[in-house]
Amino acid sequence: MSESTEKIIRSEADWRKMLSPEQYRVLREKGTERAFTGALTENHETGNYHCAGCGTLLFLSGAKFDSGCGWPSFMIPADSTAVEEHEDHSWGMHRIEVTCAKCGGHLGHVFPDGPQPTGLRYCINSASLTFEKEKKG
Repeated sequence: MSESTEKIIRSEADWRKMLSPEQYRVLREKGTERAFTGALTENHETGNYHCAGCGTLLFLSGAKFDSGCGWPSFMIPADSTAVEEHEDHSWGMHRIEVTCAKCGGHLGHVFPDGPQPTGLRYCINSASLTFEKEKKG
């Protein structure tokens, strides 16, 4: 991880204090926000997307694309070590879960149906992200 390789460990009580109820449900309980309801789904501004749990840089706006799926979608993480991928067999499906490498927060899933050059679609919950608009000048 480019920022720091040290993992963030907090108690569930601490997570509940620092996160909104929706952020807690998504990041800590592996929840999913309803499609087309997330604040960042239609965001087209230039800037950086960070983990809402720990502030780690996860995605750059240049990697974001409109997939039509109802969640923010990215072709590639900002850094190859920013996220971790895990087998997910919940809900009778086989998917690849994406978590923040630093705090372990659930972000969403990655699918092999994205645009080139990666062919990947990182389908990420808005509640798991914060957005920092690029400063001009």
